[in-house]
Amino acid sequence: MSRSRSRVLATALIALATLILAACSSTGGKAAQEAGSGLAAGKASTPHYTFAMITHAAPGDTFWDIIRKGEAAAAAKDNVTVNYSNNDDPTKQATLIQDAINAKVDGIAVTDPDPQAICPSIKKAVAAGIPVVMFNAGVINWQQCGGMSFFGQDETIAGIAAGKRLASEGAKKVLCVLQAQGQVQLEARCDGVKQGLGSTGTMEKLYVDGTNNSAMLSSMSAKLSQDKNIDHVITLGAPVALVALQAVGQANSSAKVVTFDTNPALVQKIKSGQIVWAVDQQPFLQGYESIDALWLFKVNGNILGGGQTVLTGPSFIDSSNIAKVSVFASRGTR
Repeated sequence: MSRSRSRVLATALIALATLILAACSSTGGKAAQEAGSGLAAGKASTPHYTFAMITHAAPGDTFWDIIRKGEAAAAAKDNVTVNYSNNDDPTKQATLIQDAINAKVDGIAVTDPDPQAICPSIKKAVAAGIPVVMFNAGVINWQQCGGMSFFGQDETIAGIAAGKRLASEGAKKVLCVLQAQGQVQLEARCDGVKQGLGSTGTMEKLYVDGTNNSAMLSSMSAKLSQDKNIDHVITLGAPVALVALQAVGQANSSAKVVTFDTNPALVQKIKSGQIVWAVDQQPFLQGYESIDALWLFKVNGNILGGGQTVLTGPSFIDSSNIAKVSVFASRGTR
């Protein structure tokens, strides 16, 4: 056989093999879909659904950007549309839930920082036949409201863990800064901190306006100037922690700053040592699992978590793991 003829035959064999492999892949993919995988090229091939995500996020609070990263990732995978809305006024948040009911969405993912104002609207959604998943806020009452699942951290447990760590680090007087009044999850955090401190130290609450950085700075600076015995400030959100750092400097205080929750800017402050540590509830997971849970229920009736609280925290971010966390923070997922 001549060399040129060999080349022609080899080329033909390669082309035939490619066609056979392509046909096998096509058949296998179709069979997998028919078998119920519901996935095609990384995206669900199940019916298209529209979900509503409704939160109590305050304007400018970057913590919620991470939750929305998770929501967007799940929506892309599951091939669903998510209509996002938020309001830090509980009454207005309840109205947003009613709007979603009126729109006849296929599912609702919602936070519940004020059960008295918001729980009745959640019950209305459930009564209308709309599955509801709760996340982030509402760990105490989500089942009573009719939620199908809950994704988040137990704020009391998280607070106790933070308080115990503060006690082990020698804290004697802790200032717990609450950026919004009436939100049960924030109160639970501070109360948990006090419990975790035990008899080794004391804790005092300071309420500030979390939507006004200048007012927050003024309130914290005044308190730290007036009470030099405060050796630790614990905040309940990353943006508040960044303002607390300024307040410590302005008041010439020696207090150390620790916090709940993160954002990319706060991660850098831990990396530089300006903030000692943060309690992380993994907000990306909360956003992702909330949407994915609704999709799983609509597709085949699965209830993620089996009717039990699914904890996403607490864990600690500090000097021991900040290098790894900062890589993910740069992507907007931590």
